[in-house]
Amino acid sequence: MGIDKQDTARPSLGLIGFGAFGRLVAATLVDHFDLTVCDPGYVQATLPDGRLCRMGTLADVARLDVVVMAVPVARLHHLCTTLAPLLSPGTLVLDVGSVKVEPVAIMQELLPDHVDIVATHPLFGPQSAKDGVEGHKVVLCPVRGQRLRSVARVLRRLGLKVIVECAEAHDREAAMVQGLTHLIAKVLVGLGPLPERMTTASFDLLREAVGMVKDDPPTVLHAIEVANPYSAEVREAFFAHADTLRAHFDADRERNPKENPTA
Repeated sequence: MGIDKQDTARPSLGLIGFGAFGRLVAATLVDHFDLTVCDPGYVQATLPDGRLCRMGTLADVARLDVVVMAVPVARLHHLCTTLAPLLSPGTLVLDVGSVKVEPVAIMQELLPDHVDIVATHPLFGPQSAKDGVEGHKVVLCPVRGQRLRSVARVLRRLGLKVIVECAEAHDREAAMVQGLTHLIAKVLVGLGPLPERMTTASFDLLREAVGMVKDDPPTVLHAIEVANPYSAEVREAFFAHADTLRAHFDADRERNPKENPTA
């Protein structure tokens, strides 16, 4: 059974987690699936347009056609342990984590053999996709079963650009793409308010990039910088190049002390 049914009966989808990204997932999929939300932290699941989503228990969503786990990577092991005995045969399970090696290993180990698994990473968030997901990218990593093409078709109908890659290759690229973006953003935010008046076009783009990620919850930064097995290597290379530049500038200042206004 695919997830892109062509008849009048829409496939059912259970969304676990109604945080900032979970709400974006719900708003994107509510018109395409019979949606049920599970999040004990919410009395009701309200979409940005004011519509209410049906809410259910973990057991309720586990027996649906598709289950999307929109929870932090740090909570995935516990969730999969609890969810596993509740899942119906043939269910398709997806995650939306910012890293893939660890979540794929967790899902392969803990979820029953009778469910299909596709690991996903939407390369956007509530800020960058505030006007809709069309035109944005999403990565799909095959894990178990033959449903990846079906998932890709549905996502392309939503206007998303689909990239299929293995978990290891994803994390290697994400360590630089996301790791450096969030690292630089954290450093710039720590320097204080960014200038807004005398700015260049390139600085405006940098400030825009910082604005997209500066309010991400700590769980996102943890996933990107700690859970990704390749992030430490990228960080060390970045700091090493920064130290080389600093040493170069310090040497120039020592050779030309008159050009140093504090000398």
